[in-house]
Amino acid sequence: MQTSLLISREEYLASGIHIGMKQRTAQMKEFIYKIRPDGLAVLNLKKVDERIRTAAKFLSRSTKILAVTRKPVAVDAIKKFGEVIKAKAITGRFMPGTLTNPKYKRYFEADAMIIIDPLVDYQALKEAVKARVPLIAICDTFNETRDVDLIIPANNKGKKAVATLFWLLAREVLKERGTIKSDEEFNYKIEDFGGKE
Repeated sequence: MQTSLLISREEYLASGIHIGMKQRTAQMKEFIYKIRPDGLAVLNLKKVDERIRTAAKFLSRSTKILAVTRKPVAVDAIKKFGEVIKAKAITGRFMPGTLTNPKYKRYFEADAMIIIDPLVDYQALKEAVKARVPLIAICDTFNETRDVDLIIPANNKGKKAVATLFWLLAREVLKERGTIKSDEEFNYKIEDFGGKE
């Protein structure tokens, strides 16, 4: 049974969500569709789409979601995502103790966490593991995926790719929660998530 993609193939391609890197890890091999003649890996759009759906189903059941990034390209997307689905967003430095030290003034008891890049957001990843918080990570072809509970394979270095991903994820979470019934009811544009290059 062929389910259609969340957005058209053309929209996905235009966002650059499928563009990987020349570096590839063994863990990301299953998500790679092909290697271009110039050595650049291209991610499988169907698998990207499937993982966004899976992540949305999971996040829709969580009430204390933490979205984290140190990557400047993802700051707008994370903030808007947090606002739309009522999640806490942390951009910039992730302070040790945020998930593990109840005495820390910004302590947050998350029941799910999403990070943009396991390499860059390593401190957040480490804390999620320690606090046993289920972890979703946007992983590019070069990422190590150890300790990640759910991988969303995607370009995590392009502003438009990240914006498109979080726009879709926010829309699907709201649909799963029953907050909106259809795509048409989702009153946000990709640009609202920082999609302008």
